[in-house]
This record gives sequence, C-alpha cells and structure tokens, in this order.
Amino acid sequence: MSDVTHAVAHLAEHVPGVPVMLLASMAALAATAGFRTRWTRRHGHAPPTDDTGSRPPSAPAAGSGAGAGAGAGAGIGNDTAATTASDGRADDGGEGVDSALWRMRTTVRDTPGSLAALCAALAERRVDILSLQTHPLAEGTVDEFLLRAPGELTATELVEVVSAAGGADTWTERADAHDLVDAPTRVLALAARTAQDAAELPLALRQLLGRCTIRSLPAAAGGRPGGEVPPEGSLEDTVLRLRAPEGGVITVERPYLPFTPAEFARARALVELDARLGPRLPRGRDVLTLAEGSDITVRRADTRDVPAAKAMHERCSARTLGMRYHGPVGDADRYLNHLLSPRFGRTLAAQTASGRIVGLGHLLWDGDETEVALLVEDAWQHRGIGGELLGRLVAMAAETDCASVYAVTQASNTGMVAAMRGLGLPLDYQIEEGTLVITARLDSASRAAARLPQGQRIGRD
Repeated sequence: MSDVTHAVAHLAEHVPGVPVMLLASMAALAATAGFRTRWTRRHGHAPPTDDTGSRPPSAPAAGSGAGAGAGAGAGIGNDTAATTASDGRADDGGEGVDSALWRMRTTVRDTPGSLAALCAALAERRVDILSLQTHPLAEGTVDEFLLRAPGELTATELVEVVSAAGGADTWTERADAHDLVDAPTRVLALAARTAQDAAELPLALRQLLGRCTIRSLPAAAGGRPGGEVPPEGSLEDTVLRLRAPEGGVITVERPYLPFTPAEFARARALVELDARLGPRLPRGRDVLTLAEGSDITVRRADTRDVPAAKAMHERCSARTLGMRYHGPVGDADRYLNHLLSPRFGRTLAAQTASGRIVGLGHLLWDGDETEVALLVEDAWQHRGIGGELLGRLVAMAAETDCASVYAVTQASNTGMVAAMRGLGLPLDYQIEEGTLVITARLDSASRAAARLPQGQRIGRD
C-alpha cells in the first residue's frame, strides 16, 4: 500500500489536472484490498425511496448527524448509539410490509458453510442482506452487513437469530440512507476531499471509521510520545495510533466496537496519502465590502501564515490578546502553530487589499466537540469582521454535521457575545469564575432559521 500511495502522490505533485482521479483510484485499491463487497439484486439497482427506515415517517430527523457505524459517515459529537433511536419504518418495495435498515457486525468461524448458515437464518426471518463486507482475523472472520429487516424485528431479536446461527460478539445499530453508499465509493469521496484540503483528514477518518474520538497530539505532548508509535502505527483493540505527517500522533478511539486490521489499513493509507501531498488549502475566497467602503478578503489560512499572524499580534493591544487567549499576553505567539495547523481544525483569515491579516477565526476539533475562536485587530474591530468570520466558521461546522459549537471567552467580551447572538442560533451560557462558555446548537431546525452565510465559497475550490 505504501508503494501505491507513493506513486499516486508523486504523479499528483507533478502532473496537473489529475490528482483527484488518481487519488480516487488509490483509494479504491485501499478499500478493496482487504475485503469484498456483495450487493443483492432482489430490489434492483436503484436505492430505496427517500424514507429508508432510519426514523418514523411522522417524526422529523433529530440532531444533525446521520446514523453512524463502523465505516459509516457520522455526525461529530453524535455519541448516541443508533440502536437507542426510535424504531424506523420504510415501505418494503411495495410489499405492504414496513421494514427497517440495520448495520450489523458479527464474528463467525472461518470454516466452509459458516457464513451460509448465518445467511440462511436471516432469510428465514425475512431479513434481506443489502451488502456484506468481510474482515479476516487471525481466528475467524468479522462479517459486516447492511440489512433490511421487517419493522417488527427488534435489535435483541436480530442478535438472537445471529447467535443461534453461530455468530458471536454481535453488534447492531440502526442505519439510514448514507449507509447505502458502498464502501469503495465512500472511500473514493473521502480521498478526494483529503486531497483538496489537509484539514479534512480528521473528518475523513471519522467518516471512514464511524462514531469515534480522534485526537492529534504534537510530537512533544501527551503521555505516549510519537517515538513510541512505530512508523507503521499500532492497533490495540478499540484504539489505533498513527504517525502524523508533522511528527505527532493521531489517536482514534472507538470504545463500543474494536477496530479490524482492514479498518486499520484503510486509515493508515489515508494518513500516508495526506503526508505525501503535504500542505494544501482550497483556493476559494470571498471579498467583502464593509459599511465604510473598505474591501476585506476572507480566505483559508494555515501554518504558512504564522509570520503574518505574529505581526497582527504585535499590532493588537494587551487587552485584546488577553481576552482572546485567557493567559499571559507574552505567550500568545506560542499558540499560533497549533491554531493554524489544519490537523487541529480550520482557520479563516481576514486580510486587507495590501495583504495584511487583520482578523483570524478558528474552528477547532476538540475530541467530540468543536470550538470557535476569534481575534480581530484593535483598529478593525466593530466593523463586522468578527461576525463575518464566525458565520462562515459555523457554516463549516454545520456542513460537517457538528451537533454544536462552543466559544470560551470572558464575560466582559461583549464583542464575542454579540457575534454569537448574531448567528440566530439557540445559545446556552455557562459562567464560572469570570469565564463564559457559549454553546450554539446546530440541529437542522435551528440551522434553517439561523442567519448563516449561504453559498459561501470559503474552503472550497
């Protein structure tokens, strides 16, 4: 896999116009090398109707995330297992019987007939196998199914059927339309997104591996230094660790479901691809005209902008820096490499026509949560720049299915409070010893009523 990654990245760097297609081809190899996929023909080639059975037709979708499982797209911060959701129904191809979609994993013996016996037991309960992936282990095989089951069949009953047919360590959760996308197609899309934007890697890993917690640790941070993680990474049941391109460690934890070697290989290939492509950002930008007539450009920023960000720090007052960083003003510059690294989130910069940065906005992946932070140079405050940056950051968070975003500031920071209120989203406030934490909820109903930027191009080519 490393040779394939190397070759594709080399061509992507030297041949214009072909990176995404070549990277997609590499991803297809990564997705298909360790498993096989079988699609049933019972319901034809077309996907089912819009109501896929993940929720009752009468109930609106709750939260912002899709149902997630191992290898499925997942909302950030969505920690509620789909098996606890309300029973969903779907029309079963005109047969007049309600049905529901399930994701299921179970371990079977690696002997002839074991899988056939399991499939026969499912067929007896009128459970349709829509797709199947196999994850070979040293002993036995983990089979991952996407199932269409009768609506009255519960998760407990489904597990009992599988256990009686020889399945062990069975895991189930409710699925939805996102799970109908086959694995190679999903990995192709993730590879293309990662190739365009280095900040997509944590999100791509989360969608590749399902509901999990991803943390990036700098080379000198954390209880387990990067030097203790071998170059090929490590897999320990529900935790996998990979060497980050910049020398730190990427840790992925999924307590409810152990990782398989195939999943570990896919994640490692995605990280290797990111390392080979190096620093990169989408080229999209917006030019905004302020009320006074000045033009400001809003664009993505990364660690290559550290010198310009430090220069902005020098033009900021001690009060402004103190309200932003909540610590000694002299330490402000030390935070920039972390804040501007795409490994920890996304950054927007507001710059003048001369190219001088006068504002920074950060969207930071904080484990299962997402933080927003703003800094605007004193001479450019109270002109709407902070609100423009914040609106675009929150729109980015909504696009990645974040359930909420939060800002940590001081109770006296009226500018940040006003910017958060200007979003038009439901807000929760927590105050402790002068520190104010404002959380904005991003469920679908709230986003529809909010005043977030529409059609914004920042972060896209």
